[in-house]
Amino acid sequence: MAELTPMMQQYMEIKNRNKDYILLYRLGDFYEMFFEDAKLASKELDLVLTGRDCGQEERAPMCGVPYHSCESYIARLVAKGYKVAICEQLEDPATAKGLVKRDIVRVITPGTVTELGMLDESKNNYLAAVSLTAGSAGITFSDISTGEIYATTVEGRDVPMRVLGEIGKFSPTEIILEGGMEGLEGLTAFAHDRLHATVTRAPEGEFTREKCEQIIAETYGADYLAREGLAELPAFIISCGMLLDYFRETQRCDLKNLKPINYYLPEQFMELDVTTRRNLELTETMRQQDKRGSLLGVLDRTKTSMGTRLLRRWIEMPLCNTAAIKKRQNAVAELIRSGERREELIARLKLVSDIERLMTRVVYNTANGRDLRALLATLELLPPVKAALKGAESAYLKELDESLDELAELRELLARAIVEKPPFSVREGGLIEKGYSSEVDSLNDLLKNSKAYILKIENTERERTGIKNLKISYNKVFGYYLEVTKSYQNLVPDHYIRKQTLANCERYITEELKELEGRILSAHERVCSLEYELFSKVREQVAGETFRLQRNAQALAALDVLCSFAVVARRGGYCMPEVDFSDEIRIKDGRHPVVEDLLKDALFVPNDTLLDTRENRLAIITGPNMAGKSTYMRQVAVITLMAQIGSFVPASSAHIGVVDKIFTRVGAADDLAMGQSTFMVEMSEVAHILKNATKKSLIIYDEIGRGTSTFDGMSIARAVVEFTADRKLLGAKTLFATHYHELTELERTIGGVKNYNIAVKKRGDDITFLRKIVRGGADDSYGIEVAKLAGIPQKVITRAKEILQDIELAEPVRPAHAPRRASQPEPEIEQTSFERSGAEALAESMRMLDVNTLTPIEAMNKLFELCNEAKKL
Repeated sequence: MAELTPMMQQYMEIKNRNKDYILLYRLGDFYEMFFEDAKLASKELDLVLTGRDCGQEERAPMCGVPYHSCESYIARLVAKGYKVAICEQLEDPATAKGLVKRDIVRVITPGTVTELGMLDESKNNYLAAVSLTAGSAGITFSDISTGEIYATTVEGRDVPMRVLGEIGKFSPTEIILEGGMEGLEGLTAFAHDRLHATVTRAPEGEFTREKCEQIIAETYGADYLAREGLAELPAFIISCGMLLDYFRETQRCDLKNLKPINYYLPEQFMELDVTTRRNLELTETMRQQDKRGSLLGVLDRTKTSMGTRLLRRWIEMPLCNTAAIKKRQNAVAELIRSGERREELIARLKLVSDIERLMTRVVYNTANGRDLRALLATLELLPPVKAALKGAESAYLKELDESLDELAELRELLARAIVEKPPFSVREGGLIEKGYSSEVDSLNDLLKNSKAYILKIENTERERTGIKNLKISYNKVFGYYLEVTKSYQNLVPDHYIRKQTLANCERYITEELKELEGRILSAHERVCSLEYELFSKVREQVAGETFRLQRNAQALAALDVLCSFAVVARRGGYCMPEVDFSDEIRIKDGRHPVVEDLLKDALFVPNDTLLDTRENRLAIITGPNMAGKSTYMRQVAVITLMAQIGSFVPASSAHIGVVDKIFTRVGAADDLAMGQSTFMVEMSEVAHILKNATKKSLIIYDEIGRGTSTFDGMSIARAVVEFTADRKLLGAKTLFATHYHELTELERTIGGVKNYNIAVKKRGDDITFLRKIVRGGADDSYGIEVAKLAGIPQKVITRAKEILQDIELAEPVRPAHAPRRASQPEPEIEQTSFERSGAEALAESMRMLDVNTLTPIEAMNKLFELCNEAKKL
């Protein structure tokens, strides 16, 4: 086989060292891809596949993208889970001898993106590293675009499931696993199917404890682990070392923007497994994966990207420390009371830039002049923000005020150094403010006034020589020259140097003219180079203040979230819950914040809740489908969670004893990808709850046992109730919704069990859901009536009633057309217009209405309903 050309040999050498990456190889103004990379990129990016001579018989498949617009193409590849290596020219092709040197300068993977255009400003982009050693797992998360780094260790029972729970908090886009790790077989499937994350396997045995300790020491200092009390956590050390090593490999530079490791214990935060996060729709809806319709969608009135990300993190990690919760609550309360302070802060926060991600660009030398001006604009907001916080009474607002550093020297430097409207490029001049550098000013003055300088020399030479028609001109051959007509030849000074003789004139140059020419012609190149040099020094000075700027970013983000809580609480009429370490959840007039926010044509019916670990441990809730059981149970869980993130809650009053974990077992669908049926999924989730819940937990069971036969399902449901309610076995605060009315008997036989039902009003064949939770068990499931409401054809409804009648009388079900006892004649089906049938239905509804039996809320809801029906006619 023929030998490859020198360039292709270079390409193959670099590619062989980076086999896992799509290699973007710089050739002039393009990044080119060859062979298999080219075929893959051509397909994924819809690029034209061409070929290039490579020294062999067949041309090498090739496709490429312009270097100046490569970011969008890289973003698309990374979004699909690919890893991209950027191979740059390391020397100027114009001055290089032989083949231009090239090498990898950066690797971009889903978890290591820093480009603002490739990131969602409202979300962190986390990379996770997981290590499992002797019954414990170390997990480290970091968003390199903001410098945040979190780590924890989980141990004890059910480590794999708890690892999934921790990963669910951060939703990383990429996960690194130890090559030989056992016990987390489901993690890869979970990452792909649920998180759509890329999984990277670290080579087995590569990361020893000693190696990882060295990596951490090189990043944070030799005594860091001992100083922070982390030296005896081998699983954490390995996971952290793996993550830092991956960052070094991909970034190819110092990790100056990484903040100190935030090591946390899982018990510091409420534990929420992946199923619970999904069922409660904390940050996105289950169906559309949309923010609207989630708790985040209700609470997010933040004005900054940093605040939005912090709010998401608070929702994902509710606190278990009552002092920390009350600190947030008191700050929110003060912002609600002090409208002027709140509005002033909000007005300033609207103008704040994303300092966290700007500083990453600064540290990695990718920030441009516009980034530094954006940083300056934010720094200029700090004095008025501190002024707005002056006199604050709550401890948290005082703390945030003290954290804000005005950085007057840096502010003054940026204002002096960078022009108000800098260009996008940092290498083409126009960056440095006038007065910052005398040399830059001189060069810019020369460029701006070069014609005036030439004219000045021309006038001086005319006066000195007496040649009245002497003029200075320019061409590409001679540059600038003096032109003298033949008639004035005798006046030409001796120091003029003849360059060209024409028919009617002579052309000359002088040392002074050539010097000026050299200065003018090199001024642009020189000023661009000098300005870039000065800009780089300013950028370095900004990078030197990374820690102080990151503290400012954290304080501004927290202020933003607190203001958001205050705005939502004020608009929604929320109350400040009392949060303590009691075992009680007592809510008066609670509402579901998301459902209430989405309701446009009806009022939300509030409900009370009382749960504890004594006489009100487990509430059995019965009632028909669509009546509001699931909404009510989720509402209790969401209000509890809101209280523990420091938010006010939608209720007239609330007393929340801190909950260590929330579990939800709400309707499941077949998990075909994992080969599990609905019932298997349901039982797996119940098993997880029973193994991991504690007396401090809140559990929501919705329709346990419905995925199998009636008697099996009822037996399982009863056994689960008995186990959960038993204080010796579990005794957790529990809401249990069921259609098995037989379970209501347990109130008489098991202590701590109470029956509740959703109030329903029935008039003839019509039912009205009152959405009110009342004591006692339901006396009917109203299944046929609900089917009618759902639009099941009247013939089917009528037949269902006949079958039900036979079953209730313990008689064989008669065929559909058999004669019936005192059966009602089949209603004639007549053809009529939609408009007429709609009007008749509306009239019938109004005739059936007994105004004297309606509660005020029910009357208003009925009025809304009738008005909406009338508008459709």
